Amino acid sequence: MSDRAPIAFYDAVVDRTLSKLRNVWREIASSTRGVLSGTPRPDLPEDDAQRLRQQMRSCLDGAGGEVSARARAAELGRTYLGLNRAGRERFLHVMADEFDIDRIAVDRACANLAAAKTPAERAPAERALRAALTAPRVRLLRQFNALPEGVKFLVDRREELIALADGDAAMRGLSDDLRDLLADWFDIGFLELKRISWDSPAALLERLIAYEAVHEIQGWNDLKNRLEADRRCFAFFHPRMPEEPLIFVEVALVDGMAGNVHALLDESAPLGDANAADAAIFYSISNCHRGLAGISFGDFLIKRVVEVLAAELPRLKIFSTLSPVPGFRAWLDKQRQRPDLLQPIEAKSLALATGNGSAGPDLIALLERPGWHADPVLSGALREPLLRLCTQYLLHEKGRGNRAVDPVAHFHLTNGARVERINWHTDTSEKGLQQSAGMMVNYLYRLDHIEPNHEAYRGEGKVAASSAVRHSLRKR
Repeated sequence: MSDRAPIAFYDAVVDRTLSKLRNVWREIASSTRGVLSGTPRPDLPEDDAQRLRQQMRSCLDGAGGEVSARARAAELGRTYLGLNRAGRERFLHVMADEFDIDRIAVDRACANLAAAKTPAERAPAERALRAALTAPRVRLLRQFNALPEGVKFLVDRREELIALADGDAAMRGLSDDLRDLLADWFDIGFLELKRISWDSPAALLERLIAYEAVHEIQGWNDLKNRLEADRRCFAFFHPRMPEEPLIFVEVALVDGMAGNVHALLDESAPLGDANAADAAIFYSISNCHRGLAGISFGDFLIKRVVEVLAAELPRLKIFSTLSPVPGFRAWLDKQRQRPDLLQPIEAKSLALATGNGSAGPDLIALLERPGWHADPVLSGALREPLLRLCTQYLLHEKGRGNRAVDPVAHFHLTNGARVERINWHTDTSEKGLQQSAGMMVNYLYRLDHIEPNHEAYRGEGKVAASSAVRHSLRKR
């Protein structure tokens, strides 16, 4: 599959969703006529924007019954869908800037609450303050929840707002309002875990290809290989988005802890016996909707899948990931000027491997050489320093809040896993070399250690690691 193919799959998914929205909402909106006469121009010039403001106010005034309210919300949504990029941004600015909280009303409510002397006076004052703190734009957003595909529509709008919010306080406020609504609606208690197989609907399988974010799916044969009998794929779904996976995990059922992703993805490899496997390797976890950023599902997903697999396949003893180290090369580049980046014995080995005995070797420059990983002499000399530095990066480099700087490490450590093994030359794809110099990590989930590991990491920033990993750092 070409580089453009996953984008084409994604665009096709988006186009079908938008078409479905337009058709369904047209039928709902046809039950009433809104205040916009005619169709607004795609770039939403000011005269159309003025009528849009009235349309939004009409949605908020609550006139008529539930059917009328749904029809007005559907018409407002159709107005948005008919706009081009510039028009949609103006639409969101109108909502963000002009339908925020009334700060004068908030100040008045605060004053009334402060003046309340008795419980009987406080109760209505507190209700009035809560009402004043609820922006009209939040009430507008809630109305889409009642529409078919309305929740998906709001998830997609949050994705747009994330991109627009940088440096714009009002747009950031609207994005935060929408995030808070989505966090309530996407509570883990509402989500359903489902297994995805080759027999799942074709539209859902297309979504897997479009949303895979770790190891690009190279076409239908590759996808079929990932859904064979010795593989599993599980996803969380929301009842209001039943055709859209929220997050999914791909699992290989093998013997022993896998250390090479190319072997796991090899379409020519013989089919394994899932019932005889002793290890479940989680080799890809993909969030599907950027609009749900800041709402965590992954920690629950791993634990739920471990429970399901343990019940289905009692021979499984090892539950481990084979994970990328996406921040390693970026961190390593920042260490370029450190005089102690290489130990003396490492510098000597690299100087011999490169024939550069007079000047100290530049580690970063060596990693920028095309095909360095395929040169056995150079690769052999780089192995020890890179493994040492990657171990140091994972175990000791901390960011804000005493958390691991690597996002994948933080995710698994938060979930109670431990750093079990760092694997050399396990992902030599272009992406793997650029992000992590070809290395991958096994994060081990031991059911009896998950909670203690989680508590130690969240409370003290302590990174759980196997004795072999810790010993290797001391040895090096």
